[in-house]
Amino acid sequence: MKEITVEELFKLKEPIIIDIRSPIEFNDGAIPGAINVPLFSDEERQEVGTIYKHEGQAAAKWKAMEFVSPKIPVLLKTIKSYQRSGELVIHCWRGGMRSKAVVTFLEFAGIYAWRLLGGYKEYRHYILEKIPTNIPNQAVVLHGMTGVGKTEVLKILEKRGYPVLDLEEMAGHRGSIFGTIGLGDGHNQKTFDSLLYKGLQEIKESEYFLVEAESKRIGKAVQPEELMDVKFKGVNIYIHSSLEQRVKHLVSEYVLKYEQEAWYHDKICLGIEKVLKRVKDVEIRKRLMETLHEKNYQEMITILLEQYYDPRYDYARQEYEGEFFDIFAENPIDAAVKISAKLDELSFQPFLAANKQ
Repeated sequence: MKEITVEELFKLKEPIIIDIRSPIEFNDGAIPGAINVPLFSDEERQEVGTIYKHEGQAAAKWKAMEFVSPKIPVLLKTIKSYQRSGELVIHCWRGGMRSKAVVTFLEFAGIYAWRLLGGYKEYRHYILEKIPTNIPNQAVVLHGMTGVGKTEVLKILEKRGYPVLDLEEMAGHRGSIFGTIGLGDGHNQKTFDSLLYKGLQEIKESEYFLVEAESKRIGKAVQPEELMDVKFKGVNIYIHSSLEQRVKHLVSEYVLKYEQEAWYHDKICLGIEKVLKRVKDVEIRKRLMETLHEKNYQEMITILLEQYYDPRYDYARQEYEGEFFDIFAENPIDAAVKISAKLDELSFQPFLAANKQ
């Protein structure tokens, strides 16, 4: 039986990773790019576990065989359908009986695959150990009031070849009370860590990286201390835009794309409910409730910026030790051009990673 370590897995060129864990395990955290071909359904896995607990290993194995036997032809056919030029790698939770059984079935069918030693558990242990040591030594941190388009600026700079860590994308969250609008429920810690490791791998030859100024927690995910330390000591670029432009950007980002969706107004109501718990001014609370009732989202955004987000922003800035450079921009494209010029002045050159070309 061919076996491969997690470290060796990362050296393979475009491997086809088949995760045979149950859907609930897969959805809780997976190797980026892995394909879920479950050996057991969630209910079957739970039943086998219950039998193991109450009747022992032998009885659990027998029940597992009863579940799996009828599925073998379809299982093998499904895995075979994903075969391309890359190496086939099979894994389960900890590289135990499930992956051994599937690799054996595949070998009988003339399909040769690697079994990942230690499974997903070992993969997770490996990336958590490696993330702190893979962070480049220097950060260029983008600051700016809500609505200046920091994420959009990062994406433009990334396309121009700069090394970027888009932490909001990794977290599936925009880092605010309304941060999951249009993005689902956001990513959990396991998914964030996997995407962070992948992002660090993509810029591993760079001495620095561009990143947005975020609080330590982004939605459900928490950034590692080592990353926060590098950011706090980094070079800081503060983007300034007019209130009018910021409102326009946020309406485009949060309103126009989604306001016709059935779920939209309810989600805005939940967000405003959270804001109202933190706003003491009776007049502001009243105005926010009026805009909510009228579905006047543009006016709502203006009030939120002036009365809620902006007063909180400068406090967060105090944690950053490095020098600040101010950029005055009309929009994110203008900001990206000016930041690119500033980076050139500061001797931060674009970095075109081979695996991004």
